[in-house]
Amino acid sequence: MTAGPTAPPTTSTAPTTRQVWTRTRGILLALVLLLAAAVAIAVVRSQARHGELDPRSSDPYGSRAVAELLADRGVSTRVVTSLAAARSAAGPDTTLLVAAPDLLTHRQQAGLRAATASSGGRTVLVAPGASAVERLVPGVAADPVSSTRSALAPGCALPEARRAGRADTGGIRYTAAGLGADSCYPSARLATLIRVPDASAGGDTVVLGSPDILFNERLDEQGNASLALQLLGSRHHLVWYLPSLTDPSVADDGGRKNILELLPSGWLWATLQLFVAAALAAFWRARRLGPLVPERLPVTIRASETVEGRARLYRKTDARDRAADALRSATRIRLAPLVGVPVTQAHAPEALLPALSSHLHGDGQSLRSLLFGPPPGDDAALVSLTDQLDALEREVRRS
Repeated sequence: MTAGPTAPPTTSTAPTTRQVWTRTRGILLALVLLLAAAVAIAVVRSQARHGELDPRSSDPYGSRAVAELLADRGVSTRVVTSLAAARSAAGPDTTLLVAAPDLLTHRQQAGLRAATASSGGRTVLVAPGASAVERLVPGVAADPVSSTRSALAPGCALPEARRAGRADTGGIRYTAAGLGADSCYPSARLATLIRVPDASAGGDTVVLGSPDILFNERLDEQGNASLALQLLGSRHHLVWYLPSLTDPSVADDGGRKNILELLPSGWLWATLQLFVAAALAAFWRARRLGPLVPERLPVTIRASETVEGRARLYRKTDARDRAADALRSATRIRLAPLVGVPVTQAHAPEALLPALSSHLHGDGQSLRSLLFGPPPGDDAALVSLTDQLDALEREVRRS
């Protein structure tokens, strides 16, 4: 019993694991470095700002030291995280500190203003932006340019400021027109601390341009401690309002913010940088621009393997039109010298077809359809076209 003919060995065109690693290791390394940098920055920022302006936090940017000093002077401190608790706590014997007014929605700001306007107590707003300060203290406007210096002199007749002296109030600058306000700690003639009195109820509102005087790490500098204790210790009770996203009043607000508005601006810039890095990496790994340069192959590849490989690619993509064009083009190039037509005119029907017709004494119309006709509709038609082209070439060579 004889064995049948063995199939010729096939050459795999799929990249090996080593090739894939070589091509992608640069991109993977860049992604790992970007991820590591993002994690490191996030860790540093989270450690640096953990518990910011929280009177229960002992971290550098917390405010526990202020709360402890106030407790020694008989002032109780209570932390609230909801608008309802803050509004109910407002009263003539209470100082209400709003740690982050910009986090409040427009509806929350309006509700807080309604509760504190005639409470008779003191409201302290810590570094409110332009939109927040206009709603919480009508008549006070924030300047778009912040102070370039941190430590500033009082520059006003407010007793608390005069007793404290220089303090780290430099931050957002404010103006108050026609309110009888005390404008203190000026920077370029604009105040970084404003006290707006309420003559009807006997209370007042203090707008503080920077939270620095409340931080644990800054409390012992300049006159920060003195100013903070005087501003927050004028009443027996201090309610420290830390706005929270879990506040039910946020869900009840008709003007909810979308996900993009809730994301910090730094994340948007980071996303843009990632897109730029990905584009640069793609350009770096792309094929070089310019003409192809022929190179000697490290091994000799048989012509039959090349033909089979290209045929598989054509079949995989159903590119019968390209396969037919390649077969017809190669046939025309081989037939042209046999019938006395220059190779440069092999693809011109008006030059090649008359020469073939006179040489074969056949029908020129059938030759046109065979050599310059439309692409085949299916694989069987493509095989038939191949056989016809092969038969035509054999006939021309025999004649």
